[in-house]
Amino acid sequence: MLCFSFTASANSFNNPQAWLQKLSQAVSERNFNVSFVVLSQNADVEPYLWRHAVIDGVEVEHLNMLNGPGREVVRIGDRVSYFEPYTPPYTMRSSEINGPIPYQLMRDYENLSSSYNFVLVGRTRISGRAAQQIRIVSHDKSRYAYNLWLDQESGLMLKLDTIDLNGQVVEQLQVTSMQLTEVPDDYFSRIELSRLPKVVELGTTADTRLGWQINWLPAGMRVVKQNVRQLAPNERPIEYMMLSDGMVDISVYLQQLPNELNQRTALKHQSNTLFTMQRDSLAVTVIGKLPAKTADAIASSIGITPR
Repeated sequence: MLCFSFTASANSFNNPQAWLQKLSQAVSERNFNVSFVVLSQNADVEPYLWRHAVIDGVEVEHLNMLNGPGREVVRIGDRVSYFEPYTPPYTMRSSEINGPIPYQLMRDYENLSSSYNFVLVGRTRISGRAAQQIRIVSHDKSRYAYNLWLDQESGLMLKLDTIDLNGQVVEQLQVTSMQLTEVPDDYFSRIELSRLPKVVELGTTADTRLGWQINWLPAGMRVVKQNVRQLAPNERPIEYMMLSDGMVDISVYLQQLPNELNQRTALKHQSNTLFTMQRDSLAVTVIGKLPAKTADAIASSIGITPR
């Protein structure tokens, strides 16, 4: 019986694109309750409950962090409400929740093809369910790789390993239980739309022209945001740029300092790298889930441009 289950899937889905399409359809069309944990190096286990449903053609989601003071997120269509400790609740306009779930991979995998190769590997069992493994590797080997396991029956994600350049797992997301239902979870019927926080309207601002540019980026990575931040009235401004390839977001900060030094420092916190470099009076900081040598290459490629 077990062998038949594996073979049936192989006959229907013999390439990674077909499996990723099945994943995309499942996370946008199915009603499900999923419990999963996130494990990172030198960090406590983070357990989550993730609910999803489609009600009258509208997607609804609930993500609940179960340990500590808690963090809950509710999405109704294109509005996402955040309920966090020590912060007033707020709502943003978005079609995805900011959290550990890799939305671009699950919903827009085609846009990742300029950055990553997808390779169908083998079949196994994850959390008692038949699963198909897909290997995800960046074109230029400048970023972490990923091992993804999808539920053979539904196409939903069962496990995602983030792997550094030495082949070590630096972060793991694993489903511990999964329930697919014909009707939405009762939780969604208890949501009172009138009591959700109002949408925070950020408005539209013109792109800030920075006095520098990055001359090298990993394949498929692009600039998605940039601005200038004044943290204190008497301090020099910090110029900021966000980079993304769809799987990874990278923050780059640049500041002119009064003292001239030449030094480099790379720190690692769980799966994140914090790389700082000072070249003469120019201080550059790169933060994100990427290898230290890639952060160094990005920072070293920065050149000053006339405003």
